[in-house]
Amino acid sequence: MKRLRIAAAIISCIIVVGIVSISIIDSVARMRSAAVMADGANKFLAALNPEQKAKAVFGFGDEQRFDFHFIPRERKGVPLKDLDERQRKLALDFMKTGLGASGFRKAQTIISLEPVLRELEGPNRRFPRDPELYYFSVFGTPSAKAPWGWRVEGHHLSINFTVVKGELISNTPLFFGANPAEVRQGERKGLRALAEEEDKGRDLVKALDAKQQAVALVDQKAPNDILTTFQRKVNPLKPDGLSAGQMTQKQKALLTRLIDEYLSRMPDDISAERSKKLRQAGLDNVYFAWAGGFEKNDPHYYRVQGPTFLIEYDDTQNEANHIHSVWRDFNGDFGVDLLSAHYREVPHDPKIRIAKK
Repeated sequence: MKRLRIAAAIISCIIVVGIVSISIIDSVARMRSAAVMADGANKFLAALNPEQKAKAVFGFGDEQRFDFHFIPRERKGVPLKDLDERQRKLALDFMKTGLGASGFRKAQTIISLEPVLRELEGPNRRFPRDPELYYFSVFGTPSAKAPWGWRVEGHHLSINFTVVKGELISNTPLFFGANPAEVRQGERKGLRALAEEEDKGRDLVKALDAKQQAVALVDQKAPNDILTTFQRKVNPLKPDGLSAGQMTQKQKALLTRLIDEYLSRMPDDISAERSKKLRQAGLDNVYFAWAGGFEKNDPHYYRVQGPTFLIEYDDTQNEANHIHSVWRDFNGDFGVDLLSAHYREVPHDPKIRIAKK
């Protein structure tokens, strides 16, 4: 019995050490990302003149931090069009700190679609399609001490980050859209900014057998947009669709490939950490739901929902040539829940707002 108790104690120590090690690794990755972001932010802000800086910087508790959207509209922050060549380079270098290589490339492509869309839609719109109307905002002072955050946002792009105690605690909401989803005329004919998101989703639904498709298909008609739209706080949707536990290993691999495509938008450290945690938790409680047609050019929608996250994708507008896609964290968007826990433990300025529910 004594040997058994000793063995059990050793196993318990190994488990605890393993958990602590994983936690430390995750924390190091998030601290590394936060440090890179702070460096990029400070270099960018240092290059701005006082007028530009006044546009770009807000208090951490400013309501503006939660005012996320992805349509053309009036925005606060400093736009690309106000920046000279050097400042613009620093702005894009700053943006790059919040994205993986794939994410940065897609973001640049999304921005570059604005002139294409302007040509398709014609002039005299209330909000002109303009690749220079992408706005940079910093909330608080970038450092390892006080909480701070930042956002880059414009038509079809919204990336949001929150840093607390020198650690990146949130990189969501993370929205990418594309209109047109496929350029069908002109010099850039054939360009698809979010091709992988579309193709990998369709690959998965078409890999299901008829019975599985019947379970995954939640509606014959796709909704007009992602269901969570621009809500500040999202709760889990009804777990409709097909669970990964009902999939074959090959189908699970396709589901993982689809999730990884969205993770690739994120910085490498964060993407790797999230991917590792997802695999450790297992996929059985992850649900895949589809609405609309299965063929290319059919209006369609899908979502991937796990216990802590939601991926939504919709391509219905403009004759199914207009994509909206997003990653949301139920307890992580804008760092709200983690900030609440932090403020319960650490004295803070009562003027700092956490969020409106």
